[in-house]
Amino acid sequence: MDISQQNSADLAMFTRYLRVEKNASPHTVKQYVADISEFVSFMEQHQITVFAAVSYLHGRSFLAQLVGRGLSRRSIARKLSSLRSLYRFLLREGKLEQNPFQLVSTPKMEKKLPSFLYPQEVQAFFDLPDTSTPLGIRDRLIFELLYASGMRVMELVTLSVSAVNPDMGVALVYGKGAKERYVPVGSYACEILRQYLEYGRDKLLAGKEDHGNLLVNYRGEPLSDRSVRRIVDKYVDTYALHLRVSPHTFRHTFATHMLNGGADLRVVQELLGHVNISTTQVYTHVTKERLRHVYDTAHPRANSRDTGSAKRP
Repeated sequence: MDISQQNSADLAMFTRYLRVEKNASPHTVKQYVADISEFVSFMEQHQITVFAAVSYLHGRSFLAQLVGRGLSRRSIARKLSSLRSLYRFLLREGKLEQNPFQLVSTPKMEKKLPSFLYPQEVQAFFDLPDTSTPLGIRDRLIFELLYASGMRVMELVTLSVSAVNPDMGVALVYGKGAKERYVPVGSYACEILRQYLEYGRDKLLAGKEDHGNLLVNYRGEPLSDRSVRRIVDKYVDTYALHLRVSPHTFRHTFATHMLNGGADLRVVQELLGHVNISTTQVYTHVTKERLRHVYDTAHPRANSRDTGSAKRP
């Protein structure tokens, strides 16, 4: 069996493990395969025939190659994580005796706070779509749902019509690892959702067979996550907005506004579908306005002097 056949067989076993045992999404499996295939190319360049022949030094050499290509620390960390997962699986299956990537240090991640929008920026952005047209109603619904619930883009585009209930104000979301959760959908989102279901979606379907997905494109087909990103970019470019906005920005904004409004961290963790609370804690940063409000409210000498206040005896 040559190198490509051997590694392809091991990789096929690993992808089955991800799908069946880990319930990983197709997007996650695709990312793992891409990362590992990149390392397989590295192995072929260095005439390494099988995964079991990879050493710690080879792992370090691969890391150095990634750094030399100028990849971000986040991308490098993800690729190393994919390879560690592969080797843990192969160890479990008795295919090898050591994990050479266990000792390869992950680059220290940059401390980067998530970007978010202020409430007035949210409203200004939401006012951009022309809600007199089916596509405008759909676009406004996309923004409202992302901000109202904090759901991921992939969770948004896989929503079915039956999964959203505007009367109860909730949506059933299928998150990472095929985990389900209910998320709230506020009154603003419910209002535009009713408009979309009554006036917009059927016109976009244009008599085609109904596939059941909530969001559709101008051809009546299910909307993709890439299409959502293009829609957001379109509004940013068309109106020359001086904002850095992506679909994920609405998720960041949801979490930030919830925590700044006094929501419990555990509640926000549940709403976002985070497994670890440490992932949610990044949102505990506060806006300048929030800091100023707390300071003005709490500090006795924050505001102008109150001549009527108690004086030192």
